[in-house]
Amino acid sequence: MKKGTLLLAILTFVAVTLSSQTKKVDIALSEIIWTGEKVTGEHTGKIAFKKGKLEMTDKKIVGGEFVIDMNSITCSDIENKDYNTKLVGHLKSDDFFGVETYPESSLKLTKVTSNGDKYDVKGDLTIKGKTHPVSFKVSNSGNTFEGKFKVDRTKYDVRYGSGQFFDNLGDKMIYDEFELAFKVVVLK
Repeated sequence: MKKGTLLLAILTFVAVTLSSQTKKVDIALSEIIWTGEKVTGEHTGKIAFKKGKLEMTDKKIVGGEFVIDMNSITCSDIENKDYNTKLVGHLKSDDFFGVETYPESSLKLTKVTSNGDKYDVKGDLTIKGKTHPVSFKVSNSGNTFEGKFKVDRTKYDVRYGSGQFFDNLGDKMIYDEFELAFKVVVLK
């Protein structure tokens, strides 16, 4: 009886191991689009993945980890090169993301619930060395996964222009939440 139980345990382990896969993110095809709003409008741009992977079991996401290159941040809505450069430099400064000290941000998926080709995801987002939980929905089509979520920047010590911390900002106030919309393409 013990040999039968041991054999069953070994076969179960092998079956689980064979059905689990790690899929690397194709960083050339994947993207993150950020949108930040202020009283007088909004700005948008991109941030690049540095690396990432999705853990899959039976072709379903069960986990994953992503590293974002904060030095790659761009602005796509300001055509004037000087103003664009000024905004990107400010976003990289200590007023915002402090990329000299914190060149990377990361997201680790902690719980994934599958609903067909859609997922409810919980994870830990780290920006400027501070980690907080986030949750969002992801849709899947082939080897592409897409979703978006809001981030309260003040939780990550990004307080510049926040009405929570500064008085009399008027039309210079920047809203505390910004949006990250992502497309993750995994290598086949």
